[in-house]
Amino acid sequence: MTSNILRASVLAVVCGVVSASAAVARSPYDGSWSVIFYTRSGVCNAAYRSGVIIQNGVIYPETSGIDFNGRVSSNGAVRASVSAGGQYASGSGRLGRYSGGGVWRGQGSGGSCSGTWAAARRG
Repeated sequence: MTSNILRASVLAVVCGVVSASAAVARSPYDGSWSVIFYTRSGVCNAAYRSGVIIQNGVIYPETSGIDFNGRVSSNGAVRASVSAGGQYASGSGRLGRYSGGGVWRGQGSGGSCSGTWAAARRG
């Protein structure tokens, strides 16, 4: 079973954030989203769900205390990476106006994991 750090790391794969020192135009993906991560290979939990907020194309996870970066581009492409406590993960995918998905890979305390993710806009 993976630790909370790996679960947070997996979340941050899709929910990456970049330093927003310069103003960024409003994104069509802005708003509240629910994201679920499915493990397809490895020793991670079978599934994990969390919420995120996208603002100006930057994705803010509802989980703090991890190092990550990434963003949603103007065409909906998502690319992100994360690390915490010697564990790490990276992933990519695409968002549409109301839903999206992609893949992730990570290394946790129990070994390697990989899988898919799916997101749906809330509200």
